[in-house]
Amino acid sequence: MNVKAHITSQKSTGHEPAGFLSLPELVALVHSYDPSADAELIGRAYALCKSSHGEQMRHSGDPYYAHPITVAEILGNLRMDVDSICTALLHDVLEDTDYCEDQMRENFGDTITELVKGVTKLGQVELSRTDLTREGQQAENFQKFVLAMSKDIRVLLVKLCDRLHNMRTLEFHPKESSRRRISRETMEIYAPLARKIGVDRICSELEDLSFRYINPSAFESIAKRLKHWRAAQDSAISHLSIMLSELLDKHGKTARIYGREKRPFAIWRKLQKQGIHFEDVADIYAFRIILDNVEDCYQVLGLLHTNWRCVPARFRDFISVPKPNGYQCLHTTILGPDNQRIELQLRTSAMEEVAERGIAAHWSYKNESYSYDASNMRNYDPLQRLRPLVEMLEHGGDADEFLEFAKLEMFTDQVFTFTPKNELIALPQGATPLDFAYAVHTKIGDTCIGALINNREKPLRTQLQNGDVVKIIRGGTAEPNIGWEDMVVTGKARSALRRLTRQGESEEFHRIGFMLADHAFAREDKDFSESTLQDGLKRLNFTTVDALYIALGRGRLSVNAFMDGVFPGRRDTKTQDKFANRDLIDNTTAKLYVRGEGLSPGIGLLIGECCHPIPGDRIVGVHTQDKGVVIHSIDCDTLAEVEDADWLDLGWRRAAEQTASIGRITATVEHVPGALAAIALIIGEAGGNLTNIQTPKRSPAFFDMVMDIEVTDSRHLSQIVAAMRASAYVVNVQRASASQ
Repeated sequence: MNVKAHITSQKSTGHEPAGFLSLPELVALVHSYDPSADAELIGRAYALCKSSHGEQMRHSGDPYYAHPITVAEILGNLRMDVDSICTALLHDVLEDTDYCEDQMRENFGDTITELVKGVTKLGQVELSRTDLTREGQQAENFQKFVLAMSKDIRVLLVKLCDRLHNMRTLEFHPKESSRRRISRETMEIYAPLARKIGVDRICSELEDLSFRYINPSAFESIAKRLKHWRAAQDSAISHLSIMLSELLDKHGKTARIYGREKRPFAIWRKLQKQGIHFEDVADIYAFRIILDNVEDCYQVLGLLHTNWRCVPARFRDFISVPKPNGYQCLHTTILGPDNQRIELQLRTSAMEEVAERGIAAHWSYKNESYSYDASNMRNYDPLQRLRPLVEMLEHGGDADEFLEFAKLEMFTDQVFTFTPKNELIALPQGATPLDFAYAVHTKIGDTCIGALINNREKPLRTQLQNGDVVKIIRGGTAEPNIGWEDMVVTGKARSALRRLTRQGESEEFHRIGFMLADHAFAREDKDFSESTLQDGLKRLNFTTVDALYIALGRGRLSVNAFMDGVFPGRRDTKTQDKFANRDLIDNTTAKLYVRGEGLSPGIGLLIGECCHPIPGDRIVGVHTQDKGVVIHSIDCDTLAEVEDADWLDLGWRRAAEQTASIGRITATVEHVPGALAAIALIIGEAGGNLTNIQTPKRSPAFFDMVMDIEVTDSRHLSQIVAAMRASAYVVNVQRASASQ
């Protein structure tokens, strides 16, 4: 993920970049907000920066050390602490020079050294690698970076400023493909991270700079439209500015008023999202009114709505309900002169600081020291926005999967929901109660079985709306559920559900492998014990019995190969007539018991699509590679094609309460009005639930139907079949066979 600052092999030509801060200028900048800053420490870092990168050059022709110094300047404008400034100056020293970590630790201390290491965690992405290798390396580096920034948020702030300067000078990079790749990476990773911690000034600039290279024609088009709009609206904006000032003066309100023009990418995003024209964007220009206190914000809001008509749908109160990144402000849109829509933003100076500098606004000069000031944070914790990424790392999975889910987590418009205790939970648009459950805590998501939304029970697939109060109903055990991953939109929830599936897979395959081993020993009249397996581990190339069970359960090790490894030179003891003992397999001889409602695909036990066995049917399992065990009824035609050594005797688990299973029937029905309604009525009166209907064949007089019906067991399905046979509309009906 690291974008090198475009080093070339040119020797220094004495060229100094414009605007390059000297050491006294940098120290003066830091002293302007932190008089106690250690100028000597900054000086040593500055000197090492220049000496280490002395002969390295950038594509722009500037000496390389101009880059870290400019990054330090950007951090200084964010009013960051001395350790952050020194980290910026040194952030490429360990990676690009012979200066070692021990030297840095000795000369600059542990804190700065760890920060520098954290910033360079993104590693080198060498241009000689293939795109596939680069993407994999980027994903792994991003995992490391997330861990580093979760330990100290300054790692992220320094990296954002580093990326910002690289983007400002990206035009000098010689390869267009690289410019586009770097811009996409910035748009997908760094800009959303900046938004997460509320550093709006960096986020907006990163988005605009990326937009310029990702879609240059759109950028130029928006820029030209903005230029014409600015010229046409200049006098109206000036007039409204005077009117606002006069209104506030008349009512004795002290305020600072300035304008904000919407950036090209923000306009483009709104055009794409809302499907509107440029002329329909209501907030191209907005006035920001900075007031002394919160009370003044609401009082001035009343004055504005009294003197001008407001647009009701455009009012947002982010003071009473701040955004998750700490942003607070009142947004309203009024109809100004000539019915022109004008957006107004009202906030205090403290809110302005947070809006522009985000987490950086909470470093302050206090008691002769400059440090992070948590007292101004109230109930807002900016690191909370990054913790879902760390939790996704804990869920496991490969690096590419993590990067995919991290992008999901960062690229979202939000809805604001509440717990029953009135705690705010911000979620992306389209989020469901299951997303909500995982946002509260992973354990709550894992055990979620239902939800109350505004005190009414709703399906877990329900999309949440602003202001919803959600109460999660929990069960006792954490189990993967069919289709749940398709119901969530947050990266954290998807990652947790996949972790739950992986965990369930491992446990299920281990259990199946154990039963297969036990079953194989019993078939050959041998006493089963794990001590017997120890001698065979080496021959089978396994280090542990657990690993052996999982491979056996997954079908990656066949039963015959397993027995050959445990008992070298054994005789083939397969039964001559593999169908002879079919009728002897029942619940009393089963080695493994199956839940009546079936299991999720990929969890080791799968209901056979050929025969659709349901509780009450005698069943066996067929050992299938990388699927585990597929469950078939004892009379399924598929079993004729399978070696009986790969069979596993199964039985249905006796549940404390009845659960629904899907039974499949086929029927030939007269093609007359009312036939389908009559059949549905029969099924309903018999206690079944019709879930799916297919009509593979039809003619003017009859049509064939395949029906899936929720039933409790095979007897229940037989009762429904018998009831349907009594109908005058039904010509023929029976349970589906493997060929149907």
